[in-house]
Amino acid sequence: MDEQRSQRSDLTHRPDLRHRAAALTALIGLVVFGVASLAFVIHSAPALVATVGGLGLAVGGAWWVVTERDRRRLWGMAAIVAGFVVMTWAMAHALIAADAMILRLLAALGVLGVAVASARFALAADLHALDRRQQSHRPQRPVLICNPRSGDGKVERFGLRSAAAELGVETVELEPGDDLEQLAHDAVAAGADCLGMAGGDGSQAIVAAVAVEHDLPFVCISAGTRNHFALDLGLDRDDPRHTLRAFTDAVERRVDYGTVNGRLFVNNVSLGVYATIIAEESYRADKAQTAAAMLPDLLGPTARPFDLQFTAPSGRDVDGAFVILVSNNPYVASTSLDAATRRRMDTGALGVIAVSTSTAAEAARLMTRSALGLRKTSPFWHEFTAGSVEIRSRSGHAAAGIDGEAVDLTTPMTIRSHPRGLRLLVPAENEVIAARRQARDVNVRALVDMAAGRVPRL
Repeated sequence: MDEQRSQRSDLTHRPDLRHRAAALTALIGLVVFGVASLAFVIHSAPALVATVGGLGLAVGGAWWVVTERDRRRLWGMAAIVAGFVVMTWAMAHALIAADAMILRLLAALGVLGVAVASARFALAADLHALDRRQQSHRPQRPVLICNPRSGDGKVERFGLRSAAAELGVETVELEPGDDLEQLAHDAVAAGADCLGMAGGDGSQAIVAAVAVEHDLPFVCISAGTRNHFALDLGLDRDDPRHTLRAFTDAVERRVDYGTVNGRLFVNNVSLGVYATIIAEESYRADKAQTAAAMLPDLLGPTARPFDLQFTAPSGRDVDGAFVILVSNNPYVASTSLDAATRRRMDTGALGVIAVSTSTAAEAARLMTRSALGLRKTSPFWHEFTAGSVEIRSRSGHAAAGIDGEAVDLTTPMTIRSHPRGLRLLVPAENEVIAARRQARDVNVRALVDMAAGRVPRL
């Protein structure tokens, strides 16, 4: 922990007058927006109650569509339509009945925009100081392993092998039937002093594990389909050739990685519904059809609770959650777990999210609380951070998805965070991009510290 603090210290600074003024502006703006929002809620209470009710009806209908078949699924569709009709009517009624209040609320949204911009400026690291950092030494014998089938052929489409060769980087192609981990070990045995992987998240984790084992720097080239790891690192996913500069003109970032039963992962470990579905052979060929066919059996009224248990830091035991997602650094909440991102990759903590609803009514109650900003108060939503977490099952094993790859693991399984354990080479400008991503989290406590002239507590 002391090492973690010392490595962060160069990203914090005693605020100057500009940063203190920005922090104070952000705090005032947040207060103004809060007061305006409260006034709008009081003035439009009936319409808001109807909107929340319509949302609950639509969510309950969606649960029936997902978990039921035949006639009940049709009833679910009808409930979704009815819910959206109620929400549309309620919001239209609120707009008609509160013209002046709407104008004030729009003005408050403008104030919020100013507050958020000010907060980001105040909380961002000293970007000029980052620009002045000494660059990492250039690897003498870097090796890039390429998966030509990943991402619908991104390696070939972007000419990554030839581009790497121009930079003096040796490339190794992953052929069908090859053992990726063995290829990485072979590269190290032949003298490689830096390993890179051009492929998807699962491949990144395998090669990164070898780099960690030999204390070598690692380069992530986003040549997969979704590239969540590259996204959360702030690397260029649109043109992976740009990240090749990490082999020649780079800085070294220390980021966290996770392990589950000793196996390294860079994104997350998923258990429950998702892990069960991706284990089906038909999933790769037709994801949507496979999920639609399996969900009624997994979540319907005759489904058995998932054989998964864990204990939250509060001491509460959770049994039967149908979704458990343990991530390498916590995700920022969004409407979809798949769309969520991680703003930091060096917090030294796992993010844990679990959902334990089992009926349409429970799903509606959870979404209603979420709409009111009270999701964490729901007994069906479990969210926390921890350095490690243990997942248990009565059967002694559980299906899991590790960075999207289906595996079967023995239980109890231990999932741990390894703070700053991965030496990552990135293009020189990436640290500035990462600092800007981190500043998107508006931390009120840090803003108060900044306004008072203290070093912010990150």
